Amino acid sequence: MRMTSHVREAEVTVACIQMEPRFGETAANVAKSVALIESAARQGAELIVLPELCNTGYVFQTRAEARALAEEIPDGPTTRAWMEAAARLGVHIVAGITERAGNDLFNTAAIIGPDGLIGRYRKMHLWADEALYFSPGDLGFPVFDTPLGRIGCHICYDCWFPESFRLAALQGAEILCVPTNWVPIPGQDPKREAMANIIVMAAAHSNSVFVAAADRVGTERGQPFIGQSLIVSHTGWPIAGPASPDGEEILIAKANLADARRKRNWNAFNQALRDRRTDAYAEMLGSNHKRGWY
Repeated sequence: MRMTSHVREAEVTVACIQMEPRFGETAANVAKSVALIESAARQGAELIVLPELCNTGYVFQTRAEARALAEEIPDGPTTRAWMEAAARLGVHIVAGITERAGNDLFNTAAIIGPDGLIGRYRKMHLWADEALYFSPGDLGFPVFDTPLGRIGCHICYDCWFPESFRLAALQGAEILCVPTNWVPIPGQDPKREAMANIIVMAAAHSNSVFVAAADRVGTERGQPFIGQSLIVSHTGWPIAGPASPDGEEILIAKANLADARRKRNWNAFNQALRDRRTDAYAEMLGSNHKRGWY
């Protein structure tokens, strides 16, 4: 997606909502998410990120179960509820949803603004037995030009692929919104920060993008989740969080998203996107998406 030259020179207030959905209780989960969105909006949030699959829960046991809980976008009740909240509150929302599209199921993030659905991102890299229920994402790494700035998305395991961040940055992304359901990493020292946080901090720094990662908490069907949501500056350093590993909370931070583009020049000689050796490797890393700008 080719980006326009518009740059919004103003701070955007970003929120990450860390919550615990209950498996299969879609109506209650959505009502809870809307109440938390309202709370974030009262605190000034303009861009609000919620966890992965926050409308249904995560730990499916059969494809039939996943299909029974999946909804179409934008016509399903979950997306309609989020669109109503975005319109009423004048906010942008990025939230994880179990999507049904024909015979396919996707682990999807809906990107919603005050005027309705802006777009969707479908998880490209499926984790563990997600592959039994979902199709891999088929939309690539789209970047959406909004009044707040240029927004891209990843979901959870996508963050383990440097190409994901680089392709979004090359298309002009200023912030990556990450609905996620991070789980414990084997061998992780519980006294150290989560490996996921280290990964997104490094990717934010090396691509000069903000990252807002909203994780869930709780244990679902025996699977624990680690929380520790965070909002990271384009410098790679957190500007909010990490949140607690086990409590529901709302992180809030102010960010001038234009800094992600303007400050990609680290010094007179070095600019990470410009300095790529495209004589030695494919400019877009094998993606069929055309280069944006940097």
